[in-house]
Amino acid sequence: MSRQQLAAILEMTAKNHPPEDATPEMMRAWVEAATSHTPIAENVEIERINCGPCDGDLILPVGGDATRLIIFYHGGGFFFCSSRTHRVTASNLARAAGCAVLAPDYRLAPENPAPAAHNDAFGAYQWALREGYEPSKVALSGDSAGGNLSLATALQARAHGLPLPCALALMSPWLDFAEEGASYRNTEDDPIFSTEMLALFKDAYLGDADRKSPKVTPLYANFSGMPPSLVHVGSWEKLRDDSVTVVQRLKAAGVVAELKIFDGMCHTWQMFAPMLDEGMASIEECAAFIKAHQQ
Repeated sequence: MSRQQLAAILEMTAKNHPPEDATPEMMRAWVEAATSHTPIAENVEIERINCGPCDGDLILPVGGDATRLIIFYHGGGFFFCSSRTHRVTASNLARAAGCAVLAPDYRLAPENPAPAAHNDAFGAYQWALREGYEPSKVALSGDSAGGNLSLATALQARAHGLPLPCALALMSPWLDFAEEGASYRNTEDDPIFSTEMLALFKDAYLGDADRKSPKVTPLYANFSGMPPSLVHVGSWEKLRDDSVTVVQRLKAAGVVAELKIFDGMCHTWQMFAPMLDEGMASIEECAAFIKAHQQ
């Protein structure tokens, strides 16, 4: 059933072509419009707040525990998307975990090249600690570029001597900018990412910078002491091996890490929940993993 659901969704989205010769502003407007009609979770309250270096959505389900927090970093190749485009994921994460979710609107490229997004992501975590959230009740999550930011933020916290978050839940994290993983070459029919689109995103955010620089990717870091981590990825995406590799390296460093590959799913399929059973299932599992580690 999920494969049929996904096929129908992809067929529908394929009819919504991006504008030709689009500027970054045009591309962002196109994505915002394309996601504006996706229903969010019921019985959640969304407050627009300042969270240090940027603004963001603070989402709390009715009756939820406001002392527990998930910081959810949206994807979009560091180029587009926002807290608004990812409200379906963030709001359902809040609903399923029964706690607050903060979705920061970090700065985007090319206007704000690396490491602007990484600095803002870390700044949002610092804000949470200053606001009095207990680190043992704060988890980090994100999809695609947001998965990168989640792991990178935890590493920055360790480097700065700050308490680490209690857990990480990464959805199709984009980590391998050098494209060393075989899935970049073996997944020619990726329905979300083309080789050209990935190159556009990298050029916009990284410019000529080293594709393995710790300022932009945590893939090559020392993961000793990182929090328990759950990584979800689809079998049908160029970025599949990013997840496989990072979990292998987390485990090698002694970190409790789990990998689940969703058969037949494409990149960031969670954005299609609740129209896609597997999308909601991934969000629910990430929420359960986080809740189990929030003390």
